[in-house]
Formats: sequence, structure tokens, C-alpha cells
Amino acid sequence: MAKVAIVGSGFIGRAWAISFARAGHDVRMWDQAPAAASSARDYIAGVLGDLAANDLLRGQAVDTVLGRITIVEELGEALADAVHVQENTPENLEVKRDVFSRIDALSGPQAVIASSTSALLPSRFTDHLEGRHRCLVVHPINPPYLIPAAEVVPAPWTSAETVERTRAFLVEAGHAPLVMKRELDGFIMNRLQGALLEEAFRLVADGYASVEDVDTGLRDGLALRWSFMGPFETIDLNAPGGVRDYVERYQAIYSNIFPQMLRRVDWAGEVMETIEAERRKHLPREELGERQVWRDRRLMALAAHKKKSDQEFGQ
Repeated sequence: MAKVAIVGSGFIGRAWAISFARAGHDVRMWDQAPAAASSARDYIAGVLGDLAANDLLRGQAVDTVLGRITIVEELGEALADAVHVQENTPENLEVKRDVFSRIDALSGPQAVIASSTSALLPSRFTDHLEGRHRCLVVHPINPPYLIPAAEVVPAPWTSAETVERTRAFLVEAGHAPLVMKRELDGFIMNRLQGALLEEAFRLVADGYASVEDVDTGLRDGLALRWSFMGPFETIDLNAPGGVRDYVERYQAIYSNIFPQMLRRVDWAGEVMETIEAERRKHLPREELGERQVWRDRRLMALAAHKKKSDQEFGQ
């Protein structure tokens, strides 16, 4: 059992705590606001019951997993003997630089220091550190205890050993790491998601489709395949001769479309009036919280289904 430090106890921090505690690690959670950390542990206690009901605790009891999560009042106490540190502070460059300076000074040399940032390149907040070779980004899709993919993004000076240790640590905890060769704005997942969102906004703004049409196309169309295989495997299986055959058959379709996709629509501009009105018609603002709980329970059911399907059909 390894010791893991969680720095910051918001949505991402408490989700990582669940994931690492479920994997058997001793998790110590610190937040500059002690009340926030205590509240996070209460939230975790409420989630673990649903996870157990869906057989997503690796056969462990709720109390066993919860018992591995400890709230500490001092950052140094959280970092003592930790082999992995997961930082989850706000998306602010100066905050990250300051927090990483403190973590680098207080943690032992054996600790990998990872940030959950979804937008900041690791080189921008680790360049000044003596231990910058052990720093990188591990960016999840929230919540990581239900969605296994996590991006491992090295800075130019991150050591190969740090990258490999992090990859192996995540795999052991049940994650599916995406190990980038070098840093890039948006990493992998936000660039893929961004490309899809750009087209979704454009289709609505130009009057070709409603918000619900676009959501239906993903929810009841593409996402059904994408829930268990990626775009390259999808096209590899969608032509008799595989991926090369697919490209020979269909590349012309996409080369024709691509020039039409180079114009940006301002997401916060006029189109937002249409999108927000359609979304609020389907889901009133006051029901957002309830729907988020519904989303997470659906994700739990999907995770349980995928686990069963992997066992039955293979990955």
C-alpha cells in the first residue's frame, strides 16, 4: 500500500481520493480550507455506497475504502512519505507555481508530483523547481473513479523514469493512461472534444440542426461505438480491408467537408441564446444538480456494464 497525497479537495481532488483509496492506497487529503476537506470526505462517504452497489469497489466494503482516506491539517503531513502527489488547485498559473514550489520543498525525493490541470502546460509552472524532473500533468476526465482515461503530460525536463512510474501507478489503480510524448495546448482529450464542440456550435449557429439533434447524434449514434473503441479502431472495422481501405473509400468526403469547418463561431455570441434556451427547455436550471446525480449513476451503470462485457467478450 503506497501513500498518496491529495492537495486540494474540490470536485477533482475528492474524485482522485476515491480512485486511489479504492486501489488500496493510504490517501491523505489536504486543503487550505480545512472545512472544505472535511466536506469532501462526507461527499466521498455518500458516493461509495453507490459504487459498492454497482460492484465498483473491487469487492471491498465501503468502510474499508473510506478508512483509507484521512484529512490532515498541514500540507507537510499530507506529503510525508508520499510516493504520488496529486495537485488539484484552481486553474491559475501563479497559484500553481506557488503550490508546486511548496510541494517540491516539502515532499520526499521519491514522490512524483502531478497536477490535474486541464489547460496549463506543465513547463509553465515547474520550470523554477529543483525537482522539476519529477513533475508532470495527470489530467483526468471527471470523475476519475468512473472514467478511467487520464492524460500523462510531461514537461520537457520530466524524466522518463517519472513518466513510466506514473503510467504504471495509474494502470495499477485501474486507469487507462494516455502517455503524451510531449506537451501541447489542450493535451489530447480537450483537443478531440474541442473539435467536436466547434462543429456542434457551428451546426446550431448556422441553422442546420437543433441542440437536441446534435446531442442525439452523439448519444444515440457515434458514442455507442466510441464507448468501447476509439476512432481509429472504428474506421479500421468499417471497411472490408481495414483502415487503409476506409481512407481510400471515404477520405474525399472529409476533404470536401474540412474547408467548411475552418470558420469559428463565438460560443458566447448570438448562438448561446439558442443553445441555452433549448437546454433550459429540456432541463430547468434548478434541476441541474439532480441531473448531475443522474449522470453519475448512469456512468456507474455503464462502468459496471463495461467491466462485465470486458470479462465476457474481451477488450
